Amino acid sequence: MYIYKLKVDSMNSNTKNLLRRFLTTFRDITRLVDDLDLEGATANITRNISFKGPNVYILVAAIVIASVGLNVNSIPVIIGAMLISPLMGPIIGVGYAMGVNDMQTLRKAAKNLLIMVLFSLCASCFYFLVTPLSLENPSELLARTNPTIFDVLIALFGGFAGIIEISRKEKGSVFSGVAIATALMPPLCTCGYAISTGQWSYLIGALYLFFINSVFIALATFITVKHLHFPETSFSDPLRQRKVHRTISILTVILIIPSIYSAIVVTKENRISLRVNEFIKENKTLSHSYIYDHTINFHEKPAQVRIAIAGDALTETEKEVLYQSFEKHGLLRDQLIIQQNVADMENQGADKELFMSLFERNDQEISKREEHIARLEKELKAYREQTLPYEQILREILAQQPNIENFSIARGATVNPQTFLTEETIVAIIHWKEPLAAEESQKIEHWLKVRLGFNNLKLVQY
Repeated sequence: MYIYKLKVDSMNSNTKNLLRRFLTTFRDITRLVDDLDLEGATANITRNISFKGPNVYILVAAIVIASVGLNVNSIPVIIGAMLISPLMGPIIGVGYAMGVNDMQTLRKAAKNLLIMVLFSLCASCFYFLVTPLSLENPSELLARTNPTIFDVLIALFGGFAGIIEISRKEKGSVFSGVAIATALMPPLCTCGYAISTGQWSYLIGALYLFFINSVFIALATFITVKHLHFPETSFSDPLRQRKVHRTISILTVILIIPSIYSAIVVTKENRISLRVNEFIKENKTLSHSYIYDHTINFHEKPAQVRIAIAGDALTETEKEVLYQSFEKHGLLRDQLIIQQNVADMENQGADKELFMSLFERNDQEISKREEHIARLEKELKAYREQTLPYEQILREILAQQPNIENFSIARGATVNPQTFLTEETIVAIIHWKEPLAAEESQKIEHWLKVRLGFNNLKLVQY
């Protein structure tokens, strides 16, 4: 018992030492203090808050470039605009100022951010008013009107990466990557497009996306500044210090609460979108019609899902099947709105032709698949017909001649060496325990030809 206790104590001691070494190694790897330059970071952040002189022209140029990129659906152009944009400076400045209780820097950063947003909206709105380019398929622009949980995560972790990059001694290219990932410019350009065309739903969605990006970048900066222990602003007047701390605390709560609320809302919307997509995938093609489009209206409570059906009108039974499938995915029956376009196509003109062409194309695809399946079934049938019933043939021969040691049968081909013409052949090889008379062997060969319905059959025996 004593020896067992010693072994257990020894194992516990080894485990503790191993865990201690692991934690020490982990702390050494993740240690930031030795690589930080907090004074340089403070100077960098304060300098980039400024919005005057060259920054004004750079921002306007970046907005126009991003607007052109959205206008022509060019991702490289949009990325270039995000790289040269100075918008990130004031947002990080807001998070930094709240982290160090610097009210003056906070006012300056918030003021400059507001001015930058107004300049951006004016520049993008002016561009979309005067541009001669049409916007037939604005997929990149529309992508900036519907925030998802991924936008929240990108903004949050982009903010962490950005402030850590600013704070370290050796600067790299991380900040450029953060500027691209967090995508602050495109939503503002989308807002300008929405204002210039009067599409207010785009404006709300794009502003919401810009708000989420800005808030979560500032929140990540605030958390990191607190964690890295940036030097806080000190005041000679204790009363003023308490007042500033109180104001900063209130602003911090105002920053965090919308962040949490936005994250919850976006997460719920993302969950609904995933369920709806699964529902659409399962029910894309119906008996004589199909779902060609769907939209989700999150402004309604609960969210409304509208599906557009092309083809024959659905029967009540088919509608009930759709409703049950919808409920199976955790959604409410009242959330589903089925829009059948067949009845409305009488007055839709070009839309009618579009829907009919889509439906005809779908019918053509189905016909091609059915032809392909029929061809494969024919080939499979031919293959099965070529397959020899080996086991059954052996049983039938054994019923006639049980003196069999071994039996093989195969389908092949005889090739003429002069003409290279081929002739299908079946070869049967039988090993008898005792040699079979020639007459009996010929009977077996004749029987095999009749049994298989194939004359070109050769029997080899030994």
